[in-house]
Amino acid sequence: MAKKALKYLLPVVVVVLLAINSVYFKKLNEVKASAIKQFNATAYARNYIDQQLLSAAGKAPETDQLLDQLKNKPDSTFKLYSHALDIGNIRFFMTKGQGTVTSIDDNNIYLLTPNKQTIKIATEYIFGNALRDAPGIISINDFTNTMDLNNVSAEINKIIRTDVTPPFKSKVKKGSNVIFAGAFELNQQHINLNNIEIIPVSLKITN
Repeated sequence: MAKKALKYLLPVVVVVLLAINSVYFKKLNEVKASAIKQFNATAYARNYIDQQLLSAAGKAPETDQLLDQLKNKPDSTFKLYSHALDIGNIRFFMTKGQGTVTSIDDNNIYLLTPNKQTIKIATEYIFGNALRDAPGIISINDFTNTMDLNNVSAEINKIIRTDVTPPFKSKVKKGSNVIFAGAFELNQQHINLNNIEIIPVSLKITN
């Protein structure tokens, strides 16, 4: 009788042992750390700039044309050219253009465009979500959490601060002719075209 009971008990013990060995637990902070390691914001930002953002900038409307349309047909211009990930009045535009440097300070350069409009290009304080959101390429649904999304903005801006603005600032001077591309934000309920600040993705001196 004992042998018969042992015969039926043995498979049960084996199944239990296998189940125990197949189940393991991780600390919550280890799981979080593993998830963070899976997303590389720096690599994502670099690929986004090289493969998507620069291409989008090349297709962006000319600054003079865009500002003129914003003055005369703001509603349709916002619908046609602006993007944003958040719901609200703040919208972002991609643009490209050229101009002559009229003045330079520690944080910006100021250009006079062919249509005699003055614009400001940031060269020091590169921050915010303009370059991330303006082309309308990145979707919030592409990310599992908002931290990754925000880190992408930070890394894009870091690359611009490191790779784009320093060599430009070392050579630009008053009177330089500059070709630029970048993004800027506007509040569609309180449109102020007198203080446009473009966050650049590319800057080139032509003389």
